[in-house]
Amino acid sequence: MIDPHPPAASLPPPKPMLSPASAPGRSVPAKGLASALATTTTIQILSTATALVLTGIAPLVARDFGLAPHWVGYQISVIYASGMIASAMAGAMIVRFGPVRIEQLALLCYALALLLLTTGNAWIAGLASLVIGVGYGVQNPASAQILGKVTPPARRALIFSIKQAGVPLGGVIASLAYPALAPVIGWRMALALTAVPCLAMIAVLTSHGDGPRGPASRAGGSMVGRLAGSFLYEQRLVWGHASLRVLALLGMLYSSLQLSLSAFTVSMLVDHGWPLVAAGMVAGVVQACGAVGRISWGLVGDRIGGFRVLCAIGLIAMACMVALWRLDAMPAAVQIAVLGLFGFCMSGWNGVLMAECTRHCQPRDAGRVIGGALVYTFLGVMIGPAVAALVYEACGDYGTTFLLMSWVAGLGAVMAGWMAWSDRAAASKT
Repeated sequence: MIDPHPPAASLPPPKPMLSPASAPGRSVPAKGLASALATTTTIQILSTATALVLTGIAPLVARDFGLAPHWVGYQISVIYASGMIASAMAGAMIVRFGPVRIEQLALLCYALALLLLTTGNAWIAGLASLVIGVGYGVQNPASAQILGKVTPPARRALIFSIKQAGVPLGGVIASLAYPALAPVIGWRMALALTAVPCLAMIAVLTSHGDGPRGPASRAGGSMVGRLAGSFLYEQRLVWGHASLRVLALLGMLYSSLQLSLSAFTVSMLVDHGWPLVAAGMVAGVVQACGAVGRISWGLVGDRIGGFRVLCAIGLIAMACMVALWRLDAMPAAVQIAVLGLFGFCMSGWNGVLMAECTRHCQPRDAGRVIGGALVYTFLGVMIGPAVAALVYEACGDYGTTFLLMSWVAGLGAVMAGWMAWSDRAAASKT
């Protein structure tokens, strides 16, 4: 196995990762696992609620920013463009400062950005989006490092999926709480109040220790050199292993659709005649289905394998996107059912994918591998909502927009299915 912390100037070529079968068994205290899971899930909820804070109230606040509601798609893309860059640096930052300190940095970014958004200035909102992205980019690798140390291999997909269920749960808050609170207390106050739990979690994490940082925290050279070396090392880890390559690309494809769904659900329903509050409730249902989907797919993934689950998710999501083309022809209940199933699948892949990544690396490398793979997840999120906004501007209909983008889910299903077949063929030969 490669030295997990090589100096930036000398990066050896990656060797094959551990297979799931060869990962060493571990006896993990339940209290340690429960504490780590509760903490990382709470931070994930706050992360997503902050990133999606404007999506549920875009039709309401757009006038204050002097923009059209669909511009929220570009705002989401700015967040994840910043997150992609931060994710590329996350591995070196975790080695240098430890995962707990990096989680605190993320929470501080969220609190600051929420306060910046309350200005109602479009340029300051752009700066706030960049700050949110920094926090979002470093948060997942840090939490993966924390969980990777305490999670038994046989429960990896389930544990990571429970943590990642914080993404749709944060989306529920963005979709339900803000449309309900904004007309009552004002959208600025609603955003400012969200900064309070972020600051509270910083205080909670203060009592946690990170443990030893490893030799790379004492490496010489400039910070830029260390960050560049870490980025190259992480990318060589990802691209040096076939399964990790495919998982990185799947993250790019599926994330582009997941955030397009989160960004445009409310605007799509309002565009088709739904009142804002009702549309927000439906978006909350979609995110809740995603939370259930994360845990459900995690359970299935531990039983039948992550790539099979990722293939099924792509196929079902593509069918839902085709169905959205005829949204006006559906009764309201069917519209909710289709969107709920779409959310169940398209918000359910992340935990399975992250767990599958950790199956092919040493536990102490989990943060670096996740950081390297998430660069492509952020790239997908950066591209997806912006492309959806451009397609909408061209065709003027959200249902047609999702139809034209449905091939993305189909491609993901083919890639995951191919890897599942390859793994099965390799296992049968062995």
